Amino acid sequence: MSLYTGARLHEAATAEATIGKVLAAAKVCQQAGFVTIDCNPDPIGREKTDEELKTQTASLDNLGAGLGELGMKLGIHNHTPEMANHAREFHYNFDHTSPDKVGFCFDVHWVWKGGIMPLDALKQYGKRVVSWHLRQSRNGVWWEDLDTGDVDYAEVADYIRGNHLSRHFMVELALEGGTQVTRSAIENHRRSREFVRRVFGV
Repeated sequence: MSLYTGARLHEAATAEATIGKVLAAAKVCQQAGFVTIDCNPDPIGREKTDEELKTQTASLDNLGAGLGELGMKLGIHNHTPEMANHAREFHYNFDHTSPDKVGFCFDVHWVWKGGIMPLDALKQYGKRVVSWHLRQSRNGVWWEDLDTGDVDYAEVADYIRGNHLSRHFMVELALEGGTQVTRSAIENHRRSREFVRRVFGV
C-alpha cells in the first residue's frame, strides 16, 4: 500500500524540518502496513532555479534514505509544472538523485499529458518504478473509467511484464469539464478494476 504527499523540499532553510515531518508521519503509516510514500515536491508558480533544484534533489535523497531505514520506499510523482521546459524538473529529479533512495511513482497520464510518451519514460526510468497511478482520457479529456483511450496501456503492460517491473497499481479516476459521466463512481471503479486485471494480469 502507498500514500501520497506533497513536500516543500527546494528551500534550504526549511527542507530538513519538512523531511522530519514526513518521516514522523511515515512511522505511523508504516505501522499501519503502508510500504511506499509517493511524493510530489511542491510547485511554486514558476520554474525552480538550478540552486533550488539542487536543494530539492538532495532533500529527496535524504527523505528516501530516511524512509529506507523504516523499510519503506520513496517514489517521485509529478503533475504539469514539472513538465515545463522540456520536462526540466522531471528529468532533474531523477538525474540528480540516487536510484537506491529515490524511486518513481509513475502517473502514466500526467507523464503523457506533459509530452513524454510512456514507453520513453519507462526506457529511461522504468527500473525506478515503485508504484503506478492509472487514469485515462479520450481526445485529451479525462474518461470516466480506466479503459482504452489516449494512453496505450496494453504496451505499458507488455513492458512491465517483459522487464519485471513493480506491479503496485492504483486507479485514480478524475473528472473535468468535458468528462461525460454516465455511471456511478462505484461502477466506474469496478470497471476500472476489471480493466487492470485484464490488461495488467493482476
